[in-house]
Amino acid sequence: MTIYNRLKQTLGLAIIGATVLIGTSQAATQTMIVAGGCFWCVESDYEAVEGVSEVVSGYIGGHTQNPTYKQVSSNQTGHFEAVKITFDDAVVSLKTLSDYYWKTIDPTDAEGQFCDKGTPYKTAMFYQSAEQKAVFESSLEFVKTNKPFSANIVTPILAATEFYPAEDYHQNYYIKNPKRYAFYRFSCRRDKKIEDLWGTVESKKHH
Repeated sequence: MTIYNRLKQTLGLAIIGATVLIGTSQAATQTMIVAGGCFWCVESDYEAVEGVSEVVSGYIGGHTQNPTYKQVSSNQTGHFEAVKITFDDAVVSLKTLSDYYWKTIDPTDAEGQFCDKGTPYKTAMFYQSAEQKAVFESSLEFVKTNKPFSANIVTPILAATEFYPAEDYHQNYYIKNPKRYAFYRFSCRRDKKIEDLWGTVESKKHH
């Protein structure tokens, strides 16, 4: 084999290897959409989880295109405050993130979450494929069977519609405004209610 042919073969193998690695990396990246009350808090709870690369706050489930926070918070558009979570399922699985979700919310409240009431603050899981729906439903059934409280779980599992990112000032709010965020979370008694329900505040294990 000539030096030219050897170089050609080596380069070809390198390109194939790189393509396989890129394909594997792309296949490992998924997104998950959930609503859990105030999206500042849900974003904070998920961004601390290993394997999660990005969490975007936004709106989903309503009937108005490109809604603003003012419109959504008026309870007139039908949107949920939600987050879209990007994660590497080679590091953390959809099942793990789904099971974690329940312990970051009050799934017994049909009116909203903690001190926030109304449609924007209700809980829900939004599946983007049949596979995601199956994982969410399995997680829900497990929680129903093993929950440490008697109240019924009312959080629905819904088909995802278009997700609209929220305004820039809402993104990473807990980082940009740590004191205001901490005051809001404490005064809303989010962690107190979660601890009363679940016996622990699961999100604190990641902070």
